[in-house]
Amino acid sequence: MPIVLLLIMVVLHLPPTWANPCPDWTPARSHAQIAQLSATLAHWDERYHRDGVALVADELYDQSRDHLAMLQRCVGLATEASPLARAGGPVVHPVPHTGVQKLADFQRVAGWMTGKTDLWVQPKVDGVAVSLIYRQGRLTQLISRGDGVRGHDWSRHIPQLEGIVRQLPRPLDLSLQGELYLRLEGHIQASAGGLNARGTVAGLLARHQIDEEQGARLGLFVWEWPKGPEQQTERLSQLAQLGFADSQRYSVAINTPEEAARWRDHWFGTPLPFASDGVILRQGERPPAQRWQAKAPYWIAAWKYPYAQKLAQVREVRFQIGRTGKVTPIVHVEPVTLDDRRVTRVSLGSLSRWQALDVRPGDQIAISLAGLTIPRFDQIVHYSVERQPVTAPAVDQYHAHSCWRAGEGCNEQFIARLSWLAGKQGLALPGTGPGTWRRLVEAGLVSTMTDWLELDAGRLQQVPGISTLRAAQLLAAFEQARLRPFTQWVRGIGTPIGKGVALPGDWPTVVAQTRGQWQAQPGIGSKRADELARFFASAEVQAIGSHLAGQGVDGFSEQPLRPEQ
Repeated sequence: MPIVLLLIMVVLHLPPTWANPCPDWTPARSHAQIAQLSATLAHWDERYHRDGVALVADELYDQSRDHLAMLQRCVGLATEASPLARAGGPVVHPVPHTGVQKLADFQRVAGWMTGKTDLWVQPKVDGVAVSLIYRQGRLTQLISRGDGVRGHDWSRHIPQLEGIVRQLPRPLDLSLQGELYLRLEGHIQASAGGLNARGTVAGLLARHQIDEEQGARLGLFVWEWPKGPEQQTERLSQLAQLGFADSQRYSVAINTPEEAARWRDHWFGTPLPFASDGVILRQGERPPAQRWQAKAPYWIAAWKYPYAQKLAQVREVRFQIGRTGKVTPIVHVEPVTLDDRRVTRVSLGSLSRWQALDVRPGDQIAISLAGLTIPRFDQIVHYSVERQPVTAPAVDQYHAHSCWRAGEGCNEQFIARLSWLAGKQGLALPGTGPGTWRRLVEAGLVSTMTDWLELDAGRLQQVPGISTLRAAQLLAAFEQARLRPFTQWVRGIGTPIGKGVALPGDWPTVVAQTRGQWQAQPGIGSKRADELARFFASAEVQAIGSHLAGQGVDGFSEQPLRPEQ
């Protein structure tokens, strides 16, 4: 593997203690945050194990528990041995359910596989783990995983579970371990995600009774036969003969980490009859069942798929002012990676949404990708115990007629106006993005919508980041602006009019239009007519027209500037 690629993979998959350095908090705040997070997780656990209700997506739960463990390590507190410690029930499993070691990345998979033989890979079915007990070939008992040693008796649901084998073809006494899953038709994990499949199954099984239709929604993947044949090949063969064909169908012998990676990628993007959240790696040979314990053993591990949702810590909240005065809260977060994309900020959409959510630095939020490309805020998962102050603009501070000039508190909206004027909606000037306008505004060279037309090369070259060549390019673009059609200028300054609506005559004619004259035009209603009349009555807008007339821009002056002049 190329060294550069190796380094990239290492950086992207640092262990939690590295990827999440200890926060610079006082001991009091650290302990308060730990107490709050512990209480939240305990509540989630109780609702899930008692009522079958998942209050949060599985991957957010996992990340929250990892975050708690990191905070506990930072202050020297012992971490909870197992989140299942309080999930036990009254019924003892014939053989304990082992845990599973989680491998973060390819390097750790390779390390885990080193020295091991007879290795297999399976999809990590996203459902609810159970023990199944057969007597004389008939399924007589169904036990929830619980804490791995003791669980709850779900046998009352057996008559409704027509999607699983309730009668073996032979009168055998045996116990199996597997996953009850939500049956899905052609489910592709990469595009559809988990669909809260695990929570749905848990919710059904937690009910006092389910009907046949609900029971038919559940399937079974057997992943262990504790006292079955010693060899994995033989175990899978006999399981298939007993009616558990999926165990054989979705178990593949592998020899290298690269093969594990290929199958992981394959199942991530291939239609399956169930949701899955990664792959399971296991040795075919394992210790006798009497030695199994309810903790992660050396012979089995999990390599999960990339999270579709990431838990991200808020660094700060900024407020972006748009051309029309719309205030958009932008939440800046500690960098997270989603689908190989580094995400550092996400929009909340509106000021009212931010006010309702009260997002502040230190909060933990869930982020995903909309359409696999655009970072999207999903929810607040954890509030910080310390509520840092955030100052937001007043609701009426910015509007469609504010900030026509640069100045304190106005630069953001003003730059947005310039970007619109020079963009594809207006003059379509090459090389004049928001960054360029910001440099010119901050250098004090541009303070109105049109005074950039008077700049020369000497003044442009004094601006940091603008070279001689760049200055020449900008001047060429500004000269092009003088020759742009009248309609492009009028639309570019922000006239609230649709693309299909014609502009009457020249600037004096447009400015003189009454509300009634605007409304008489096809495609303009009462509200839009009001907006247009108010727009052209604005002293700031009329000042722009006067300045452009003085610059000889076609449509604004009595003597239009021709290209040949």
